[in-house]
Amino acid sequence: MNIAGAWSVTPKVHGDARGSFAEWFRVDQLEDIAGFRFSPVQGNISRSAKGVVRGIHYADVPPGQAKYVMPVSGSIIDFVVDIRVGSPTYGQWDSVTLHSERREAIVHEPGLGHAFVALDDETTVVYLVTDYFRPEREHGINPLDPEIGLVFPAGLELLLSDKDTAAPTLAEAHAASALPIWRAP
Repeated sequence: MNIAGAWSVTPKVHGDARGSFAEWFRVDQLEDIAGFRFSPVQGNISRSAKGVVRGIHYADVPPGQAKYVMPVSGSIIDFVVDIRVGSPTYGQWDSVTLHSERREAIVHEPGLGHAFVALDDETTVVYLVTDYFRPEREHGINPLDPEIGLVFPAGLELLLSDKDTAAPTLAEAHAASALPIWRAP
């Protein structure tokens, strides 16, 4: 992807008259792609109606929370937002449309913001993460922040949680020193 520390993953899907099969997650192949060892400690699953926006979420660094995200039913536009203060791409974002039938996924390293919008009713998304959910270390940025300018499909009625609606803008989070700091590789 165009944000350092984020990658799109499309495994080979084998199909025949019975259906399909894919290795949806392989640590060794992911390490080859991303260059770091992805060691999940928790798996999450969400189910969303069409138009549901989840995010922009991130966790305190260190340790942060790398994520491997894949829709297992439906499709999503997945957004990765560079919220790392000092990064050459700070405030920029990239997105990819992920379809469950192709078993597409994204992976991103700790320190990046993550969001998605469901494009279909009953979209189910699984996430593997590298740190446990710790509410006191979890944060959000309002996904409708005009400074970030995420682009959602025209005509899609967006549904946000109260928490995401009340989340600060990127500028407010920066002013509060609540954002991760970029570390050059």
